[in-house]
Amino acid sequence: MRVIAGTYRSRPLTAPRGMATRPTSDRLRETVFNILAPHIEGARFADLYAGTGAVGIEALSRGAAHVTFVESAAPALATLRANLAALKIREGFQLEQRSVPLALRNLAARNAAGGNQERREPRFTLVYLDPPWEDGAAYTQSLNLLVEFSAALLSPDALVIAEHARRGSVTLSDTYGTLHRYRRREQGDAALSFYRQQPNEAAAAG
Repeated sequence: MRVIAGTYRSRPLTAPRGMATRPTSDRLRETVFNILAPHIEGARFADLYAGTGAVGIEALSRGAAHVTFVESAAPALATLRANLAALKIREGFQLEQRSVPLALRNLAARNAAGGNQERREPRFTLVYLDPPWEDGAAYTQSLNLLVEFSAALLSPDALVIAEHARRGSVTLSDTYGTLHRYRRREQGDAALSFYRQQPNEAAAAG
C-alpha cells in the first residue's frame, strides 16, 4: 500500500498480517478521492473502522483539516500508529480507541447542544465507513447512529461514504433516516455507496 497523492504521495503504508484487517486498496482509494476531490480541502474527516488508517491518512495528505480515526482492534491500532509515526504526522488528527458505536455516542455527547462551545469540535463534513463486509449489522448501526446524532456529528452538507462488497449477503439500503444514497460506484469486488442528508419529509411538511 502507498499514499496516492498529496503531501505524502508515494510513501508506503503497512498493514497487519492475516485477514482480520482488510485495507482499502490503492485503486479504490484513488477512485474515492477522485470523486471527493472538491470536498477534501479543509474537510473534517471521520475514518470509521479505520484499520491501518490508509483512508484517513490519504485525506490528510490531500488537505483535510482534521481526521478522526476510530478503531478498536489492537493489531490494527498498532499499525495505524506506526503509519502515522513513519509519516511524521503529529497533529491534525485524533484517535478514538473504541468501537464505532461507542465512539459516535462519545463524540456526540461532547458536542451535544448546550455544551461548552469552547470544547465543541466542528462537525464532520466527510465520513468514511468500512466495516467487515459481511457484518450487515455494523453498517446499519453505524449509519443509523450518524442519523440519530446528526445534529452533533454532521455538518448540513456532510457526505457519508460506505465501502462494501459489490455482491454478497449484505445489501445496503437507499435510505437511513435522513441519509439518502445518491451515488453508487463499483470497482472489482468492492462498491462505494455515497449518502447525503435530506430534510425529514415529516419535518419539512410541518
